Amino acid sequence: MREISLHILDIAENALRAGASEIEIVVALDESADRLTVEVSDNGRGIAPELLKCVEDPFVTSRTERKVGLGLPLLAAACERTGGDLTIHSALDSGTRVCATFGLRSIDRAPMGALRDTVANLAAANPDVRVVLTVTAAGGHAFTFDSSEMKEALEGMSLSNPDVVRWMQGYLDEGIGSVCCLE
Repeated sequence: MREISLHILDIAENALRAGASEIEIVVALDESADRLTVEVSDNGRGIAPELLKCVEDPFVTSRTERKVGLGLPLLAAACERTGGDLTIHSALDSGTRVCATFGLRSIDRAPMGALRDTVANLAAANPDVRVVLTVTAAGGHAFTFDSSEMKEALEGMSLSNPDVVRWMQGYLDEGIGSVCCLE
C-alpha cells in the first residue's frame, strides 16, 4: 500500500469483520522525536492468541476466501523501512489495538494520503459504528472527529447522504489542517 491512510482503512475493515461497534484512530506527530504514530483500536472480537503470535506472517490469515493476509505484514514492513515498528495487542472479546510508528522525516515513509476520505467514508458506510479520529501534534494541538456526535447533530439525516459526506470531508480537512500538515 502506497499510503498510510490505506493501511488505516485495511485495519478498520478487519475491525468491522470482527464485529466492532467502535473504531478509534489516533494520529500523533512528534517532530522533536521524529515520530509519526498511528494507532487503530476497536472493540471487536479480538484475535485468538495462537493467531496473534503469527499475524505478521503473510501466509497466515483467518479469512476463508483466500490463503494470504498481506495487510499487517505490509504495514510492518512500511514501519521498519522508516526505523519504526508495529505492535499489536489483542484479547478475545475485548478488541484489538494496532500501533504503527514511523520515522516522521524518513525518506522511506509513505505519505499519509487521503485520511479525510478514509474517515468520512468509514463513517458514511458504517452508520452503526462509532468512528473516532484524533490528530495531535506538539504544543497540545489536537482535533477530534466523532461520527456519533455528527449523527446526533444531524438529527436523523444519514451520514451516507452525499452532501453530508462532502461536509464531513471539509470538516476533517479543516480540523486536521488546524493541527498539522500530515504529508
